[in-house]
Amino acid sequence: MNRIDARFKLLKQQRRMLLAPFVTVGYPNISTSRDLALGYVEAGADMLEVGVPFSDPIADGPTVQAASQIALDGGTRLIHAFDLIADIRAKTEIPVLLMGYANPFMHHGFPELADDLAASGADGLITPDFLPEHADDLEALTAEKNIHLIRFAAPTTSQKRLEHIAAGAQGFLYCVSVAGVTGSRADLNPLLPDFLARVEGVTSTPRMVGFGISTPQHVRSLRGHAEGVIVASKLIDIVQSSTTKTAVSTASRYVSELVDAT
Repeated sequence: MNRIDARFKLLKQQRRMLLAPFVTVGYPNISTSRDLALGYVEAGADMLEVGVPFSDPIADGPTVQAASQIALDGGTRLIHAFDLIADIRAKTEIPVLLMGYANPFMHHGFPELADDLAASGADGLITPDFLPEHADDLEALTAEKNIHLIRFAAPTTSQKRLEHIAAGAQGFLYCVSVAGVTGSRADLNPLLPDFLARVEGVTSTPRMVGFGISTPQHVRSLRGHAEGVIVASKLIDIVQSSTTKTAVSTASRYVSELVDAT
């Protein structure tokens, strides 16, 4: 069984939501991004999303964009993401997903990507700019390696489109909370519960909410509406506002607070 599926099964028994922090590989530098990932594991994260820095991250807001540019300027490349996943896998059995954009993956080669994901110990792949209609080849390659290719849905997704996306969903359905890009927000979309209910009506695949999930209160408010949450920009903000010595401990402590809210 894929670790993603196993984790959701376990948390369902525990009546708890899944918390997945996000780490940009190479931000603020390669060694600290590794320390952050392992710190989040120690803090109780249920899953990790490892982001590959890219020059044009169209689904991401200013926070992730800035972190990506710093990582790229520091020489971070796709190979460093595989190395980080392997380091995480050596320490824990929680699910780890690689998140990135189609261009670097196409340049790397889809067969090579699937092989490297499997070799590093990854469980899933997230590509925001890769529609299901264009993903048959990649989906087949990752499926051979027992790696889930994650699909997206948004509040603006039509019912017919939602049914199509949900029909082939693997691992979880990434439910975008807003019609916009990533970034910390004070309040959640008031229409989010209705959207998540629509998703539940067409699939039993777990729902993970991302884009704007920033506080423990956000997490608590989603209990009963979703099976998990992804937190990215808020953690990057914490790292950015911390000193080099305190970034890992401060961000990890915040992850602990988010875990408590699940």
